[in-house]
Amino acid sequence: MSFRSATAVGYVEDVSPGSGALPPRAWYPVSDAESLSLNGSWRFRLSPTADAEDDSFAEPGYDAGGWAEVTVPGHWVLQGHGAPIYTNHLYPFPVDPPRVPTENPTGDHLRFFDLPEGWDPADGGTLLRFDGVESCARVWLNGTDIGEFKGSRLPHEFAVGQLLKPAGNVLAVRVHQWSAGSYLEDQDQWWLPGIFRDVTLLHRPAGSVLDFFVHASYDHVTGAGTLRVDSDVDGRVTVPELGVDVATGEPVTVPVQAWTAETPRLYDGVLATGGERVPLRIGFRTVVLEDGLIRVNGRPVLFKGVNRHEWHPEQGRALDLETMRADVLLMKRHNINAVRTSHYPPHPAFLDLCDEYGLWVIDECDLETHGFTEQAWRDNPVDDDRWTPALLDRAARMVERDKNHPSVVVWSLGNEAGTGRGLTAMAEWIHGRDASRLVHYEGDIDCRDTDVYSRMYADHAEVERIGQGLDGGTHKRRQLPFILCEYGHAMGNGPGGLADYQRIFESYDRLQGGFIWEWIDHGIEDERYGYAYGGDFGEELHDGNFVCDGLVFPDRRPSPGLVEYKKVIEPVRIEGDGAGGTVRVVNRHDFADLSALDFEWSYQVGGETVESGALAVPALAAGESAEVKLPEPPVATGSAETQWTVRAVLAADTGWAPRGHVVAWGQLPVSGRQSPSFAAAAGPVVSGDGTITLGPAAFDARSGALRSIGPVPVTGLRLDVWRATTDNDDGAAWQSDIRYGSLWRKFGLHRMRHRLDAVEPSGDALTVRTRVAPAAWEFGLVTVYRWTTDGGRLRLTVSVTPDGDWTVPLPRLGIRFGLPAADRVRWFGGGPGEAYPDTRAASVLGRWQSTVDEMQTPYLRPQENGARADVRWAELGGLRIEGDPEFWFTARRWTTEQLDAAAHRTDLTPGGTVWVNLDHGQHGIGSQSCGPGVLPQYQLHAGPAEFSFVFTAVG
Repeated sequence: MSFRSATAVGYVEDVSPGSGALPPRAWYPVSDAESLSLNGSWRFRLSPTADAEDDSFAEPGYDAGGWAEVTVPGHWVLQGHGAPIYTNHLYPFPVDPPRVPTENPTGDHLRFFDLPEGWDPADGGTLLRFDGVESCARVWLNGTDIGEFKGSRLPHEFAVGQLLKPAGNVLAVRVHQWSAGSYLEDQDQWWLPGIFRDVTLLHRPAGSVLDFFVHASYDHVTGAGTLRVDSDVDGRVTVPELGVDVATGEPVTVPVQAWTAETPRLYDGVLATGGERVPLRIGFRTVVLEDGLIRVNGRPVLFKGVNRHEWHPEQGRALDLETMRADVLLMKRHNINAVRTSHYPPHPAFLDLCDEYGLWVIDECDLETHGFTEQAWRDNPVDDDRWTPALLDRAARMVERDKNHPSVVVWSLGNEAGTGRGLTAMAEWIHGRDASRLVHYEGDIDCRDTDVYSRMYADHAEVERIGQGLDGGTHKRRQLPFILCEYGHAMGNGPGGLADYQRIFESYDRLQGGFIWEWIDHGIEDERYGYAYGGDFGEELHDGNFVCDGLVFPDRRPSPGLVEYKKVIEPVRIEGDGAGGTVRVVNRHDFADLSALDFEWSYQVGGETVESGALAVPALAAGESAEVKLPEPPVATGSAETQWTVRAVLAADTGWAPRGHVVAWGQLPVSGRQSPSFAAAAGPVVSGDGTITLGPAAFDARSGALRSIGPVPVTGLRLDVWRATTDNDDGAAWQSDIRYGSLWRKFGLHRMRHRLDAVEPSGDALTVRTRVAPAAWEFGLVTVYRWTTDGGRLRLTVSVTPDGDWTVPLPRLGIRFGLPAADRVRWFGGGPGEAYPDTRAASVLGRWQSTVDEMQTPYLRPQENGARADVRWAELGGLRIEGDPEFWFTARRWTTEQLDAAAHRTDLTPGGTVWVNLDHGQHGIGSQSCGPGVLPQYQLHAGPAEFSFVFTAVG
């Protein structure tokens, strides 16, 4: 005997996309037809299984007075009901498609509402629209079951006019966390159930707009645009600025300004039918695949892009318009020109903003089945005909919703879903429905169904081979343009090597750029940790802080990686011969000339600006360059190093940044730095109390350890080779190439022993001889500290000679020491932010000041951070330090060991000592958290080295 649940839940495991929903159509934000937002506070009940409760809650009159309340849009697990789960690609339930666990958190939602006064349900019809529900929903209105649906990041509409009444309406929605649809939504992100996008009631007067398709092409030869608006309901299209007034379906050709991401020209129009007027924002542009290149309006484009998940640290994927706008403005201000909507269509309002402000968009379908890789893609839904209707439904709901956005230039089938017949069916449908855009899918390695050869995380050498046409592959693939749909994995400190990628992109026409992974750290605001990541909610399976890999922190504060990327992709190159007095300006835009920019020069002496002015640069067309004469430099006094700095800034306010915003810059050396002058004078004096004095310094006679410089106590000065490993040092466990973070620990570089061999006070120097080496291994570093004084200052010369067989590079090479008190920091060197050997493009040479606390970069998982590059001198804690040669400078209120041990920001507690690192060398960063490691030229190999520092006590 078996018992059947009284609650029918078979739809949860049905592979079909659902039932009852209307065919997809174009989304538009407003019209003159009435609408009613049902966002706000909803009654809520959470059940542990899909069938724990019957359907009686949907009946009018049901008493939900004892229920909780949740905010819609929102996720119930971020509102105190259950907990979020993070996995990169593993399904957090047994893989047995389409079956899901019995333990299936299910949220019943109730919304009570009245119709606005004057809304007559009998006049025409009414639609109920859900813009996003994860992962499966069943809907009732006034007790009537109107349908169920899957496809979390896609819109679903239901005809409900006959069910409405003027007052006392009851909308009931049952949402299941797990469903058959979950197998199609295995994206690298938090699993967050709930009604997380808008819910809206739309009045549909008789004769109102149904679906419409705006075709707005541009002929780059004639400068004419051709407009045709196809509509399911006959009407007229007017564009007053262009003098257009035509019937729907009728083409009209007029002179226009084209839409591009650089020049996002939109024309306001109206689609008017017998029952509705819909505002249109029309951008004329043409996208083609021609001569093996993606061309827009006749020109190839170079994507300087980013992958964008939707994220807010408190609301999850429930984003409001201002948060979306903040993303777009930040992207524009940092020279980003393209977005891949990884890995689902975004809230449609985001695409409105891309149209308005100007961003190329690869619009990606809500599809990923990555977890099937664990079983060699066996039973993958995209190669199972039973699932094809669901795949086609997802493709259609994306294309139909977003087809009227000029910013969308490429459709993407999804991400990391293997290969199969279902993907081919999607590509064929999209090509048939919309021939005006290209189709992308990275998993189609032979480009059978797609128009672009796409890869993720290919290393620099492979990308260059692809650019040279030496990569092989099918004949079709060899004829296609190439993009890196993901690269530069921005997890923790990094990514490194971006400038090297950009140089390769700009060297080969076939390479049309790439998209950094990714935009934002998905940290969840949490009082325990500051921001929580995978594992912090007791998940059975999780992937830790792999969800924190963005160019901005969860609060949208730019990371050093975003600042670096802005410099690397700047649309104007400023180079030249500072000593010769000329600067070469290159317009790297694809379309825009330089008329929107002003150019400014400034002249620095010893890092300080002494003169500045405007620089006349012609309004170069895209791709053009010019040699521009700089003014006569100020008369030099003294021997300080000098340089020009030239900046390109906005000449007027724009919608995305104010006048004066820096778009690009370059620095041109004139005269180089001279090494600090120093002549040794008095020698060391050994006293009877166990102290050696040398000028302003005191040392321990037995160990040779420095105790103080003038009135400033100094502790623990010694050679340092360790850094708190970055996410990129540690790499990803699945990678087969060398991961130096784990090798450094294996070889004990985090626990180096310092053997004292000799303390030699003689002549004009105090010499301390040591050997620095890890337990259990025979290799080490023979290290000699040689101290001298000129009477008022103290000089340290460190000589390092490798001993034994060093098979790994060093994390760093320099000295570290502690100061008892330090807050304000001044330095002459690179700034204002951190930089490392392969992340230093954005480092501006100048004089900077900060505090010790402000010098820290608050990565969500603490790790090496905060180094300033090319430092000539630094002052903190009563000391001035000059380097010979320039050095890397770091200061923090905890030790490297404490930083290394911390899992969250809140694990770091400031101590009473400020620990200072002065490094002769740093190992690069790379992007091996999910990509290539550090390029050879940025690796810090053990070799003979000598470097010096001059210390002066200052008031």
